[in-house]
Amino acid sequence: MKTLMIDMDNVITDGNVLKIISDEIGREIKVGDTFYLQNLIENKQSFWNKLRKNALYEGAPLIKDAYEVLKKLNEEYDIYIVTSYLWDQEHDISASNLKYKYEYLQENLPFIPASKYIFTTNKTLLNFDIAIDDRKKNLQGAKEKYLFSAWHNYNDELTDEIRVSSWKEIEDILLKKE
Repeated sequence: MKTLMIDMDNVITDGNVLKIISDEIGREIKVGDTFYLQNLIENKQSFWNKLRKNALYEGAPLIKDAYEVLKKLNEEYDIYIVTSYLWDQEHDISASNLKYKYEYLQENLPFIPASKYIFTTNKTLLNFDIAIDDRKKNLQGAKEKYLFSAWHNYNDELTDEIRVSSWKEIEDILLKKE
């Protein structure tokens, strides 16, 4: 059975970070306003305090078709959810971020056991047959590399990656009938 690494943020869910930033700056922001959305925030301490108090993933929807396709993939592949939980600017928030991510995965993808979660900031250390991520650098250790389209990677030049824009597209590629 082939191993399949799947990133969480911007691949399985977008979480609630956009909502928290929009609340903080007092206006709705759209995906793509800036690469580092935190640059829109003037009062950084207020923002970090909100992150401390809010479950970043509570009530956040899965990306369209993710549940159904992941359930099918789980029958054909050895799936691992690989995600970072550290905030470089505020390490004390990282423990709660890890907890929120863990709880979100348990609640929303119960068919993938917790033993298949890998929490790390350096995905290049890992080798998988197939990887799906929204950052090219995180795909390095995979034989097949799928760059999931996200607001920050539209201009990334592809080398040996294949761009995918939806879970239905992933389903068509990885579960194609011979």
